Amino acid sequence: QVRLVESGGGSVQAGESLRLSCAAFGSIFKIGGMGWYRQAPEKQREFVASISSGGTTTYADSVKGRFTISRDNAKTTVSLQMNSLKPEDTAVYYCQIVVNYGSVWGQGTRVTVSS
Repeated sequence: QVRLVESGGGSVQAGESLRLSCAAFGSIFKIGGMGWYRQAPEKQREFVASISSGGTTTYADSVKGRFTISRDNAKTTVSLQMNSLKPEDTAVYYCQIVVNYGSVWGQGTRVTVSS
């Protein structure tokens, strides 16, 4: 019943920035934590960042100091500001939202960082 739509991906050069957004559509009883994961070519999906319902954030070591996650409860969206992008950040980024019945995943948005 709930679907997530990511946006903001694209191709940039190293050192540049991108802002990803994920909006939830459908019937939502209660939203818990929200997060971002990514999957690089030939690698498994990995955790990037999360934000709890209370606003507590958690980041993977690889993105600390460069990425910032935020949420807008009124709009049921979660965003990821990505600064100082590196080629190793190249991946498909997926948003995740926790609702009362489990986790809902987006389709992903591709980020390509060239040197």
